[in-house]
Amino acid sequence: MNERIAIVTGASSGIGKATAIALAQKGFDVGIGFNSNAEGARQVAAEVEAHGVRALAFRMDLTDPRAAAEAVERAASELGGVDVFVNNAGVNRRASFLEETPEDWQRILTINTTGPFLCAQVAARRMVAQGRGGRIVNVTSVHELVPIRGGSSYCASKGGLGLLTKVMALELAPYGITVNAVSPGETATPMNGVPESRDAAELSRPAIPIGRPGRAREVAALIAHLAEPDAAYITGVTLPVDGGLLLMSAIANQEYAGRQ
Repeated sequence: MNERIAIVTGASSGIGKATAIALAQKGFDVGIGFNSNAEGARQVAAEVEAHGVRALAFRMDLTDPRAAAEAVERAASELGGVDVFVNNAGVNRRASFLEETPEDWQRILTINTTGPFLCAQVAARRMVAQGRGGRIVNVTSVHELVPIRGGSSYCASKGGLGLLTKVMALELAPYGITVNAVSPGETATPMNGVPESRDAAELSRPAIPIGRPGRAREVAALIAHLAEPDAAYITGVTLPVDGGLLLMSAIANQEYAGRQ
C-alpha cells in the first residue's frame, strides 16, 4: 500500500463524494465515477485537488455493467493503477413483493449487484497484476442484513453484494487484497432527499438509538480507514454504520420473547 491511487464510484454526491474527499485527505489520487451529475463530479474533483493530489472525473453507467467496467479500466489506466476501489454507486427502490415487476427487479440487481461485480473484477485483476495488494470496499446497506417492507429487489441486491464480498475476500487474500462491505443505515444525503446544506443532527429519528440519520462523512471515515495499512487484517466482513439501528431488531426480538 505504498502507492496511493483510489477509484470511487457514485462519487458526485453523498457518501461517494465524502469518500473521495476523505481519501484525498489521506494522500490518494482519486478517480471520481459519476453517471449524470457531471457538475457535481467537477466540484468534487476540485475539492480533491485542493488537497494536493490528482483527480479524474469519469462517466460510468451501471445499467450497462460491461461498459461501466470498461470505464473503470480506462480510469485506472489514466491514473496509473488502482490500489483502493470503492463500489459505492447504486440505486434504491421500494415496491411490494406482490407488485414488483420482472423488469424493475432485474434493473435493481443489474445496477446494485452485477455492475459492482464486474467493476470490482476489473479493479481486482489490475491489483493482482500490479503485485502490491490492494483494498476493495463494497458499500451495501443495513438491508444487506435485515429486511424492509417493499425491499424485495433492493434487499436481494444488497444481500447478494454482501455475500459476494465474502467470496472475493476469500479468493483475493493470497494476493494481499482485502475486501470488506460497509453497510450504512439511513444517511442524510441528496439521494435520500436531504440537501448537503442540512446537517443530520437537525433530523429527528426516534427509532434509531443515536436519534438521527448518519452523516456521509461518518460513513466515509470508515471506508477511508479500511484503505489504510492499519486495516490490513480486516477482510471478509460487513461493518454497519447505522447509529445502532440494527440493535432495534434485537430489542424487538427480546420483547417478543418476553411475551411468550
